[in-house]
Amino acid sequence: MFYYYGRKKQIARHYPPPRQEVIIEPFAGSAAYALHADHWQRRVILVEKDARVAAVWEWLIHEATPASIAALPELSVGQKSSEFLHILHAATKMAFKYRTIKVTPVLARNWEISRRTFAANLHKVRHWEIICGDYTLAPQIEATWFVDPPYRHGPGTGYAHGSGALDYDALAAWVRACPGDVICCEGAGGDWLPFEPLLSLPGVAGKRSEERVYLQTGG
Repeated sequence: MFYYYGRKKQIARHYPPPRQEVIIEPFAGSAAYALHADHWQRRVILVEKDARVAAVWEWLIHEATPASIAALPELSVGQKSSEFLHILHAATKMAFKYRTIKVTPVLARNWEISRRTFAANLHKVRHWEIICGDYTLAPQIEATWFVDPPYRHGPGTGYAHGSGALDYDALAAWVRACPGDVICCEGAGGDWLPFEPLLSLPGVAGKRSEERVYLQTGG
């Protein structure tokens, strides 16, 4: 729905489709899995610890209208903005550290794309639910759980609530206890669950990054 560093929009199709009537994303971000294909038609519960990101979802779910989206101003290269939603569109992990950002061609382009995306997809999220808080606040109900936490040894260090603040042993125990089906994401260095390779993706400077996944099937 909006740009977010580390989002899964481009690879969402590689994860198993939901079998349950409810999808829960306890590290919501931009909720790329729930928005993929027809997943959005299910009951979707987002949990997001970053209050600024949760506020974006509150706006999209409860407040935004086609008219208010159409009225969002364009961004001009070189101008400065302190709007968090604008800053997110820089598509960098450092976005969570910035208070003000200078608009680059990339940011301006991303923002223009998102304005169109908001308008085209607003109807998809009207029935969704957002909880602002820690992942442990997610309701323990039968669901397809898409768990995409900050990666233990990767870009997760850049988020406002990054990998350094997570107890991965506690998270692993929590994941194993989730009722229903679990899809849990990690990078190459993740070892807190028995992750398996999913994809090898091109990265910067000719390097490649590895996406790994842990799957757990319920009843």
